[in-house]
Amino acid sequence: MEAFVWYGEQREGLESLFKLEFDAKLDLICKNPYHYKTSYKKFREAFTDKFPFAIVYTIDERVKEITVIAIFHTSRNPKKKFRKT
Repeated sequence: MEAFVWYGEQREGLESLFKLEFDAKLDLICKNPYHYKTSYKKFREAFTDKFPFAIVYTIDERVKEITVIAIFHTSRNPKKKFRKT
């Protein structure tokens, strides 16, 4: 992930803080995926607390599966975050 490398270049150890926060947010999504609001159609968003990123994901009810669609920097065009690749 480009952001991980970029944060590491900004300050030593910052990439580790980024990864810890990101992993913690993914853990929260896994434990309670319905906690985060549906923002557009079937897409849900969970925002990181200290870094300007949103984790965009969907929930497949049939197989009880969470799919991360995007790790999105909040300064980017918001229309692009809901494109499933």
